[in-house]
Amino acid sequence: MTTPWVRLFGVKKEKDSDELPILELLSHIPIFEGLNRRELIAIERILHRREYLQGETIFRQGEPGMGMYIVQEGRVAIVSEREEQQLFEMDKGHFFGEVALLDEGSRSATAIARTNCSVFGFFKPDLFELIDRDPRLGLKVVLRLARHIGIRLRQADEWVLALTTELEKLKRAESTEKP
Repeated sequence: MTTPWVRLFGVKKEKDSDELPILELLSHIPIFEGLNRRELIAIERILHRREYLQGETIFRQGEPGMGMYIVQEGRVAIVSEREEQQLFEMDKGHFFGEVALLDEGSRSATAIARTNCSVFGFFKPDLFELIDRDPRLGLKVVLRLARHIGIRLRQADEWVLALTTELEKLKRAESTEKP
């Protein structure tokens, strides 16, 4: 019987023949890239697996962020509720919500299962426990996380600059068309 708590928070993956694919999946996530097998196993032990049904909300824009999610199977849409627009669609091997591991802010978008999917949650309390238990590994993860967030910030800056440039071109074109 599945308890409501297991359904809400997920369960840690049991050891079985799927271990290698999960470690393989983790090894391709930039935050865990370059970690050795022992370190990946330590990360895998603190992940929480959860199944979502198509259309189910994983988290909602404005809610407090508790951690990041890694898509094992299925597709997840990241949606801006304010603009009623889909921003991204994630599938196997993609991850989202990682900023919540470092700050106390609220979610900037909503995550919705587009198909039945399986995701792993990596939550802030588990990261802090990892840092206490294995400071060297915890530091590796935090530094990779910070580097990744920095890369995403630079990409966002470039995107904003490109949009601003395009908007200025449109404004100039519109002003030259007016009599």
